[in-house]
Amino acid sequence: MFENLTQKLENALSTLKGHGKITEINVAQTLKEVRRTLISADVSYKVAKSFTDKVLKNALGENVLSSIKPGQLLIKIIKDELTELMGGEMKSIDLKGKNSIFLISGLQGSGKTTFSAKLANYIKLKTNKKILLVACDIYRPAAIEQLKVLAKSIDVDVYSEDNSYDPVQISKNAKHFALENNYEYTIIDTAGRLSIDEKMMNEILNIKKIVNPNETLFVVDSMTGQDAVNTAKIFNDVLNFDGIILTKLDGDTRGGAALTIKSIVNKPIKFIGTGEKISGIELFYPNRMAERILGMGDVISLVEKAQAQFDENQARKLSKKIAKNNFDFNDFLDQIKKIKKMGNFKDLISMMPGFSSKVNNLDIDEDPFKKFEVIINSMTKNERSNPKIIDLSRRKRIAKGSGINTDEINQLLKKFEGMGKILKKIQMGGMNNMMNMFKNKFK
Repeated sequence: MFENLTQKLENALSTLKGHGKITEINVAQTLKEVRRTLISADVSYKVAKSFTDKVLKNALGENVLSSIKPGQLLIKIIKDELTELMGGEMKSIDLKGKNSIFLISGLQGSGKTTFSAKLANYIKLKTNKKILLVACDIYRPAAIEQLKVLAKSIDVDVYSEDNSYDPVQISKNAKHFALENNYEYTIIDTAGRLSIDEKMMNEILNIKKIVNPNETLFVVDSMTGQDAVNTAKIFNDVLNFDGIILTKLDGDTRGGAALTIKSIVNKPIKFIGTGEKISGIELFYPNRMAERILGMGDVISLVEKAQAQFDENQARKLSKKIAKNNFDFNDFLDQIKKIKKMGNFKDLISMMPGFSSKVNNLDIDEDPFKKFEVIINSMTKNERSNPKIIDLSRRKRIAKGSGINTDEINQLLKKFEGMGKILKKIQMGGMNNMMNMFKNKFK
């Protein structure tokens, strides 16, 4: 996420870091380079210039040049301005209302149907209330079936009308159905439409008038850059939506849409899409994103992802097992599964301070634990519970069963033994221990 932008900004700011004296001239030169970097990230010239002008004004106003650590203070000002540019504070959807309706809009191919299901899953995990997904995309082949498949995977109901070709009437009927059947939240997935298609734009405007949603959300593919910003403005002029969803942000290395869309339409980015999994949705925190863009990482989000997967009672039980030297491959496999649920491993590494711009140059497998899982799954129940009994003959059998050579199996057992010793010393469970085990890989 934003690797190219982060690398270029780090290069531009490298002369200002540290404790050395800086001058008004090299600050201006650096900000000129920052402006070029933003423009290359598909930020409009007007926004990029306004941004660097504000940074320069604030830098001179706070006497950066005469401060003890001028470089660090200037970078803080840039971080604060980036945060403000992307919206300032986090703005989520309102889940406190009764019988709430969320209307999902956007261009064709932006990921509305997938997001609708992701949003349903997010709300379900947050509230544990009844949720209804409404299939109003009657134009795209298999769109309704796609929504049904996604809904089934999270155990959420879908309202659809097989023989109806009127999305406005479908949405009206769905609203009545939700009220009669006590659904607390209704999410309406609409067809993708081009902003120049007057008929389709009028259709979604009529849907909005009929259902009177609590919030209208605009879904946009962040990888389309400045086009996404321009499209958002046109849609907002017609729909006056309440919030923006940036999808495919995990694949966006430039970042132009995320940086400028708020300043153009004056509507907050509420969620970002990160990956294909149904859990691949995050609240958008402008300050955290600014830190990631500047290579500072995003430790808070990383910890929150970990907390969502690691149960306190389970951690306590695991701690007791570690204290008694009873940590086994069943525990190890369980920790691996929890880490994988946190999301793309490469993205997790990029959240660690210092890795944001370097993650593309690191030799990181998409699934670094796959080989270990195959090896562990080739063990008997007794071997998983009692790693010490795995002698040479058992290692050969495991190698044959997993298709992985004996040397690699020896390496896993050696790392596992070393991790057990570390865990006993520091009495910690969960993700941090797993990261310890693999830390040499990322140096």
